[in-house]
Amino acid sequence: MKKQYIKILVFFFLALILAGCATGISSKARSQITYTGPFSSVQTDPENYIDKTVMWGGRVIEVKAGNEMTEMLVLQLELSNQRYPVESDRSQGRFLVRSSRFMDPAIYPDGTLITLVGRVEGSETRLIGEMPYVYPVVSVIEIKKWNPGDDPSPRFHFGIGIGARF
Repeated sequence: MKKQYIKILVFFFLALILAGCATGISSKARSQITYTGPFSSVQTDPENYIDKTVMWGGRVIEVKAGNEMTEMLVLQLELSNQRYPVESDRSQGRFLVRSSRFMDPAIYPDGTLITLVGRVEGSETRLIGEMPYVYPVVSVIEIKKWNPGDDPSPRFHFGIGIGARF
């Protein structure tokens, strides 16, 4: 009887651990990633990374739906270990996401957090105010829209000692 309880307990903990590893992006898309370095390197020299597949996250600034493609302007944010965009005032820049599929601006309103896997296609220079800015351009392979409260980070913490937050 004890062995059965131990098996159930082990199964429960394995399921809990696997659920905590969810990234919102399929393993098929993750297996295509060929560049895992810093976003800033791509932002500095996008042409050097053409055809590299990346996983980036960020906050949607604007979505423009056209006849042949949808374009999304995204403020890059670091990803947590669970591949969730970490809300902060730190960003390494902006990037453009393009898709031949229709991505409804009502589904991706300004401020929406996303994680995506995409292929670097090059860059485009546009103005931010009066300043020219080079945007890396990425074509979507897979995108995950995070709803408020979707953060997959564990809701509990185990620790020993004294903790402080500043």
